[in-house]
Amino acid sequence: MTAFSLEPAQLAWCAELRALAAERLRPLAEKGEPGRVNRALVAELGRLGLLGRLFASGALDLCLMRESLARACTEAETALALQGLGAHPVHAHGTGAQRARWLPGVTDGTAVAAFALSEPGAGSDAAALELTAHPDGTARWRLTGEKCWISNAPEADFYTVFARTTPGAGARGVTAFLVPADRPGLTGRGLDMLAPHPIGALDFDGVPVTSDDVLGEVDRGFPVAMGTLNLFRPSVGAFAVGMAQAALDATLAHTARREAFGGTLRDLQAVSHQVAEMALRTEAARLMVYAAATAYDEGAPDVPGRSAMAKLLATETAQYVVDTAVQLHGARALRRGHLLEHLYREVRAPRVYEGASEVQRGIIAKELYARREAR
Repeated sequence: MTAFSLEPAQLAWCAELRALAAERLRPLAEKGEPGRVNRALVAELGRLGLLGRLFASGALDLCLMRESLARACTEAETALALQGLGAHPVHAHGTGAQRARWLPGVTDGTAVAAFALSEPGAGSDAAALELTAHPDGTARWRLTGEKCWISNAPEADFYTVFARTTPGAGARGVTAFLVPADRPGLTGRGLDMLAPHPIGALDFDGVPVTSDDVLGEVDRGFPVAMGTLNLFRPSVGAFAVGMAQAALDATLAHTARREAFGGTLRDLQAVSHQVAEMALRTEAARLMVYAAATAYDEGAPDVPGRSAMAKLLATETAQYVVDTAVQLHGARALRRGHLLEHLYREVRAPRVYEGASEVQRGIIAKELYARREAR
């Protein structure tokens, strides 16, 4: 497996992404309404060619995009990531007709995608899904139930929806469907959440779907979901690393100029040691994210465990780094509109979504024991 550091071309590309985020994406993000899909921002991501790269490159490339954008504009990073999360099952498992219908709009930023897995009673335990696909004639079903905590809902143009097609079969009885937002019986509502990006709930009241809407195979939707999460979990870690680095950069600038006790904050050993710890943890998380992404790109057998480790370490690290940055900045960091006030709200959710930290620990332990028993 490749040892890091990055190649010069990769470093230059990351710098270019940060500049684009600051100069072209952040102004659009600032005009957006919290909790709503910012379609102008999504369209600009398409014009810049970044959405097209979601499906034209590997996991490491995705991580570099998410980390670089997050350092300068978390809203742009999240808009890009949600397009990838919602549309990746279509790219990886969709039919030719499904791909032709939806992926061009995703990549040019005119069609908004969403990944609808979680439910009120089935968040971390994805195999316990209760949204039911009731048979309705040959090769037809009607979806009945609810999805909750769905990013981009209820404003997405289509949803990758996971529903139970075989009762009592656990993970083996779930099917993935591509459901356009205008299907009869599908309604939704926004949820007022701490995270500033759009999150909502979806209600399915006999929503019709057919075999043409199936992604992959009937009763084989759980691998579709897990395959998507194995790709995106390291990149959630990259998002977290980007936020941690932004907080660290702000802290270095602040402690170097802030006068206190006859000098600057950086002259205080208690402060400089905290800054060193922030940098140490951020770099360790970054390396684990890159290693997990490289393992995915190389088709390594231990991708689930590595992905879980990367997401766990990076999101927990970002929480620590942002919190420490707030402490070192003092009250000014808590003012509405301050970078750290924004990051403090953003950094909490990644420890929960796409598998909470406790779930990641469970995955890691399961993989470790499976590897031991396979010897």
